[in-house]
Amino acid sequence: MSDRRSEPFEILLVGDDLSDNQPIRDAFENLPIDSCVTVTDDAMAGLAELERRQTDETAPFPALVLLDIDQPSVDGYEFLKAVKADPVLVRLPVIVLTAADDPATVRESYELAANASLSKPSSPDEFDSLAETVASFWFEQVLLPPIDTS
Repeated sequence: MSDRRSEPFEILLVGDDLSDNQPIRDAFENLPIDSCVTVTDDAMAGLAELERRQTDETAPFPALVLLDIDQPSVDGYEFLKAVKADPVLVRLPVIVLTAADDPATVRESYELAANASLSKPSSPDEFDSLAETVASFWFEQVLLPPIDTS
């Protein structure tokens, strides 16, 4: 079995909003854990990055994905469907970020097997709080099965 999730914790951030991507990356880099955030600017690029990491044995595999669900080209829902339909990626935790606290968006995210749905931060303190909460739960508390990428 080849589970390549380890420290530094690799996070794949899939989002088209550059004004959110950098503060999220900065918030994780400021934490006292060893993490690396890779940003792709849309869902298609996110899927391509996951495919590359499945085939490149030297590339660390993400510990989790932060997905901005509201994207213009291939929307986040299509990304989520593709990840959860893949027999290898199905175990990869996907955390949905949404600017709309719309119950329908949250419901659809969970129906498509998102592991969590969180409100997208709107202030610097909220970005830090998001990173602290995600890191504490997903990197220190939760037990996950290995992802076999071989």
